[in-house]
Amino acid sequence: MISIDLTARLLHRDALILILDKPAGLPVHAGPKGGANLTAMLDQLRFGLPKPPELAHRLDKDTSGCLILGRHARPLRTLNELFAKGGVEKTYWAVVEGGPAEDVGLIDMPIARRSPERGWWMKPAEDGLPAQTDFRVLGRGDGLTWLELKPRTGRTHQLRLHCAASGFPIVGDPIYGSAPREGGPVLHLHARAVTVPILPKKPPVTAEAPPPDHMQARLAMLGYDGPISPTPPELIRPVVVEQPTVRRGLRK
Repeated sequence: MISIDLTARLLHRDALILILDKPAGLPVHAGPKGGANLTAMLDQLRFGLPKPPELAHRLDKDTSGCLILGRHARPLRTLNELFAKGGVEKTYWAVVEGGPAEDVGLIDMPIARRSPERGWWMKPAEDGLPAQTDFRVLGRGDGLTWLELKPRTGRTHQLRLHCAASGFPIVGDPIYGSAPREGGPVLHLHARAVTVPILPKKPPVTAEAPPPDHMQARLAMLGYDGPISPTPPELIRPVVVEQPTVRRGLRK
């Protein structure tokens, strides 16, 4: 059984919410075959409360970064309301193959399920649910682009599908991109930051997660030279890539 010290990955803690730097490779819920999952480890984060915290939203197994948890029923209700009306600002980083022609733009593309049997597998559809993603280029080079993505809506696989259907799939995506099912790079999608207005009369809670080590080499090629978050080795072995000389990226 995998054991991960979640307390060492906390980005924020107060009486109402926790914000965790979820490692890539760890699903938030148990799958049909069981196995390690974040929900089974949340008892570590009780900090004296009678019950463990609960997830306010989810991230895909191989997406790393900021994950918000409510510590008891009242903040969970508030978080559910905030997410329902788009009140939580989420910022993602992605490394994509190719890239958009523009440096800033909006992807406005409705999304629907591909089939009833695989509800998590999505497709573009004119009669689907509205889905919008703002993007900004942070760096380009060697056929790759480092993107900042801000979803205005929260559809399943929205960022992965929006990027792939726009012609620049996320590196390491075996569903919507070109990555193989086994042996390829890990998904290069990271929940970089969140802003949570949990109390209306106080400033919003903000948190920022360093990108994971499996994204380090490609981000470095594109101009990133900041801190990196280590991934527990029992989850993912970092992929090493060559580092050709390329133009450095923009700074935020």
